[in-house]
Amino acid sequence: MFGCLVAGRLPVASCSTEMRVLGACGSAGSLWKASNKNMPERIVQTAAQQVAEDKFVFDLPDYENINHVVVFMLGTIPFPEGMGGSVYFSYPDSNGMPVWQLLGFVTNGKPSAIFKISGLKSGEGSQHPFGAMNIVRTPSVAQIGISVELLDTLAQQTPVGNAAVSSVDSFTQFTQKMLDNFYNFASSFAISQAQMTPSPSEMFIPANVVLKWYENFQRRLAQNPLFWKT
Repeated sequence: MFGCLVAGRLPVASCSTEMRVLGACGSAGSLWKASNKNMPERIVQTAAQQVAEDKFVFDLPDYENINHVVVFMLGTIPFPEGMGGSVYFSYPDSNGMPVWQLLGFVTNGKPSAIFKISGLKSGEGSQHPFGAMNIVRTPSVAQIGISVELLDTLAQQTPVGNAAVSSVDSFTQFTQKMLDNFYNFASSFAISQAQMTPSPSEMFIPANVVLKWYENFQRRLAQNPLFWKT
């Protein structure tokens, strides 16, 4: 189940180009439909605060119920050559002051990223580029900040350790969903031999063969999500 969706068009004046970023926030432990969660009706946020020439902020209302955040480029316009975007998460502390934490980054070579923020709503912040900027803040609203920076600068940054979501976990979820979809689709065409119309030009695969493949693939995936590489 999604907590919120935010979308925006981000003009980067210094680069004479435009970057578009879409973020999504999940509030049920997973953002993937493979988890059998549905998206509630929420208004999509399309307005990002441009707090500097190369820095942008998205609001996350009701952030206490958000577990994960997805940030990804729409693929229409890339980052300028040699640049990418640092992704920060900010929440208000007990005094209402913003606490910023570096989640990671997105680049043309890595156009999307999933971050877990459920464990980041306490503790100390880290260095960030949003300190001296006039950012409108509201109680119970966290923020995602994106700072367009050189790739060399991104490489020297250290995100908080427990924000990254394993790509192996995401791949496993996707593969499981794909398996379920294929098996359910193939099974929907199953008929008995009595129902079959002879057709010498067509080949038929027994349903139990598909089931056996499905079960074997599931078993191997559970043992080693990367077994297919060997």
